[in-house]
Amino acid sequence: MGIFNRKNETGADTTPATVDPELAAVTGDYTVDPAHTTLGFVARHAMVTNVKGGFADFTGELHLDGSDPAKSTASFDVRMASIDTGNADRDGHLKSADFFKIDEFPTMTFRTTSAESLGGSDYRVTGDLSILGTTKPITIDLEFNGSAKDPFGNERVGFEGKAELLRSEWGLTWNAALETGGVLISDKIKLNFDISAIKKA
Repeated sequence: MGIFNRKNETGADTTPATVDPELAAVTGDYTVDPAHTTLGFVARHAMVTNVKGGFADFTGELHLDGSDPAKSTASFDVRMASIDTGNADRDGHLKSADFFKIDEFPTMTFRTTSAESLGGSDYRVTGDLSILGTTKPITIDLEFNGSAKDPFGNERVGFEGKAELLRSEWGLTWNAALETGGVLISDKIKLNFDISAIKKA
């Protein structure tokens, strides 16, 4: 849902932008529901398979502006000790000084710097991602999945998102060479999000 402009053959706008009424109706402030939200990632392992993981302990806040999506914002704080790839030894290595150094850098943060409607239910947000004390921009493509009132009276909104990053840009450079060529862990990491948020009273 978003803002749509009609254009003529020259590409010039011929009518004012209109706002989808469903999105306008959900304007407000929201708290992300960790029990129904997934912050996940995928890394290539040994050049042949994917390892999936995520974070279990995080907080998030959204401000949605249906009349002007560019004014929407999001913030997340993720506790790095909650990383979970389904393997205790691997998780321990990820928490160590080789990777996330969780004793020194216990939290990863994300703060939006811009947001835009791409038309339909598609959006794009850009923000500052901070890992290991390094802050760099990242762009996330989002799809608005709609809104609903749950059986407990909570007004909810849902989004799905995806992004990619090079972990080396945040100082995550540990790796090991393979005898057959290549490296143990890909530099490119795929991120995926399923977000459910509850409107504040």
